[in-house]
Amino acid sequence: MNWTAISSIYAFEMARFFRTIAQSIISPVLSTSLYFVVFGAAIGSRIQEVEGVSYGAFIVPGLIMLSVITQAISNASFGIYFPKFIGTIFELLSAPINFFEIVIGYVGAAATKALFIGVIILITAFFFVEISIAHPFAMVAFLVLTCISFALMGFIIGIWAGSFEQLQLVPLLIVTPLVFLGGSFYSISMLPPVWQVISHFNPVVYLISGFRWAFFGSADVPILTSLLAIGLFTGLCMAVIWWIFHTGWRIRQ
Repeated sequence: MNWTAISSIYAFEMARFFRTIAQSIISPVLSTSLYFVVFGAAIGSRIQEVEGVSYGAFIVPGLIMLSVITQAISNASFGIYFPKFIGTIFELLSAPINFFEIVIGYVGAAATKALFIGVIILITAFFFVEISIAHPFAMVAFLVLTCISFALMGFIIGIWAGSFEQLQLVPLLIVTPLVFLGGSFYSISMLPPVWQVISHFNPVVYLISGFRWAFFGSADVPILTSLLAIGLFTGLCMAVIWWIFHTGWRIRQ
């Protein structure tokens, strides 16, 4: 394992993250704070509790997942797309480093950035609502797994994208709607029976449900099902990345 190469990629990506503090940290925190004000205060005054939890506290796991998923995808996709755009990807491919080490460097940095944002938003949430974490270790595990799995997905998007417009296409048209419809601001048990069945085809439901269980001890789907869903998604992303480097698809073109 070439740890020098991995640490170099990781350090470079993290340095870029901290060079753009306003965009990388302040912007998502302010956006999430607005969600707390709008949903927690305005709608929370009309919906007192959901499953025995105050509405303001109930939406915290969903808001963290929304930010973490978005940040993991955007950081990973841009991290690998930019070397493709300026042509330095060929220097990376010709270096004595295999694809697994490249993925660890880029995905590890993107996951770290998303985790950093998630922790900051969690701390911010304590200033707006009272939160208790029933299963802190499970909460950390779900958060880390989500950061890694969606950073892998972002890495795939970055390789697939042929322009900056395509780089934003999947997050805007697919991922963001799935997150909003995945129970970020409501419990799927509040939906009509037909829509409850449809919601179970949304993979984000399992992520948010498991993460919410770690906070409040209640979930829309069984916790083991949520863990299995995350594991399958992560494995699928890793298989796709292996195939990409094995065939050279969108890399050596």
